[in-house]
Amino acid sequence: MPTEKEVYDAHADQYERLILREDTENNLPKEIKKIRDIHGSTIVEFGAGTGRLTRFLAKEAAYIAASDLSHHMLSQAKGILEKQHTLTTGICVADMRNSPYASHSADLIIAGWSFCYLAVWGGDHWKEELERGLKEAQRLLRPGGEMILFENFGTGFETPNPPPHLSDYFEFLKENGFQATWFRTDYQFDGLEEAVELSSFFFGDELSNKVKNNDWTLLPECTGMFWKTF
Repeated sequence: MPTEKEVYDAHADQYERLILREDTENNLPKEIKKIRDIHGSTIVEFGAGTGRLTRFLAKEAAYIAASDLSHHMLSQAKGILEKQHTLTTGICVADMRNSPYASHSADLIIAGWSFCYLAVWGGDHWKEELERGLKEAQRLLRPGGEMILFENFGTGFETPNPPPHLSDYFEFLKENGFQATWFRTDYQFDGLEEAVELSSFFFGDELSNKVKNNDWTLLPECTGMFWKTF
């Protein structure tokens, strides 16, 4: 099992195979639209990865600027979006704490399973790194714009079981005015062999053994959604 950093630096193909199986009921677009109608919006996406969110946001947004620190992941996203014939998307390598976009240029900022890394990789200064990320979001958003964050609330669980190492981060978001809810983003695999392989690749042996022992081809997952109007 590669580390998360190794996945983002060198395993985009395998990662893409995994996320193609995620959110089998297409709950992500539905939940976003409960917060904001994205039709005609200008969106800045932090931590876009291989374009998990980008590919459906681009269908309705006026423009989406998708960024990530990993050129490797964005190369995969670029190929996918080109096949989708998406002309309203710009992709660039950028740090979510210091992006190249103009001030007050976005209606929505969105980050899927990525904003948390400012805390996870922030060491003793994790709060300061998160504050830098929020300050950058405030700079980019037009008055009344929203920031929406998606984070892991438990893979392999039917009800929320958030990772303990993210508890301080989640508390930070609530203290900074974010509202929160959760919903399911289950993975549907073609068979047990694929379910074991891909769950082991990203989540490790403990989860892949759970998948195998439960004979799961549908892997339950809970996702937390945090949002704030600026």
